[in-house]
Amino acid sequence: VQLVESGGGLVKPGGSLTLTCVASGFPFRDSGMSWYRQRPGEGRELIAQIGNLGMTSDYADSVKGRFLILRNNGKNTLYLQMSDLRPEDTAVYFCKRNQYQDWGRGIQVTVSS
Repeated sequence: VQLVESGGGLVKPGGSLTLTCVASGFPFRDSGMSWYRQRPGEGRELIAQIGNLGMTSDYADSVKGRFLILRNNGKNTLYLQMSDLRPEDTAVYFCKRNQYQDWGRGIQVTVSS
């Protein structure tokens, strides 16, 4: 199993960024997926999850209305569209296969002026 995140970086407050997670080694279209983040000095926080067909999703209150989780089963790819970014969104972001301990290595997102 491999999950590879990309698309992180430095963005100014109020800006937008899209994270991508490319999956391989398992039946992606059969798996629910999630995005987590870990802020400096804190544990990992579940921020968004999506069903295997992409028809259901759920968000943490901290990102609801600003982040959007999407998937393309034809490309084995998970996305996290982030908008109206705030300094408190600064974290390492991870994608994860639900119900398994399959994690990506994480990607840094820094929101700073």
